[in-house]
Amino acid sequence: MGLEKEKSDTSIIMDEDEFNRSMEPMLSKKGNVYASEPDRDPHDVNAHLKVGFEDVIAEPISAHSFDKVWIGSLAAFELVKFVFYRLLTTLLAVPVAFVLGLVFGVLSCIHIWLVMPAIQSVVMLLPSVQVVWRSLTDMFVTPLFHSAGKCLSSVQVSTTED
Repeated sequence: MGLEKEKSDTSIIMDEDEFNRSMEPMLSKKGNVYASEPDRDPHDVNAHLKVGFEDVIAEPISAHSFDKVWIGSLAAFELVKFVFYRLLTTLLAVPVAFVLGLVFGVLSCIHIWLVMPAIQSVVMLLPSVQVVWRSLTDMFVTPLFHSAGKCLSSVQVSTTED
């Protein structure tokens, strides 16, 4: 048993996110320190807008650019999409949300205070209107059918051969 002079190299490879999480206290009162990102589209209203680079630009097998060109264009696409989306939402999100809130508020008010009371009034009046309509049709339309039936009952149809 002698002294060992060899050194062994040991390294641990971790993702940056995992490394940052491991620096948090192991026993926390909160349970899960990192909550998942909230789903801002829980009903998949904008599922058709989940567009990736490969959905827009695709090279067939017969025509490939250099790998560096493909990687550079992918990076440029993602960067420009990210920057312009953030820029446009910064400029337009609050005014558009204000206008849409105003429009939907007005539509809700009209529907709640004008349309539905009018529909309920008509529905409440329908039974009495139905009684009046039935009595009018019994008075005016039914005698026409009876008299037309009496007139046409004397008609006889016969076929003759030439």
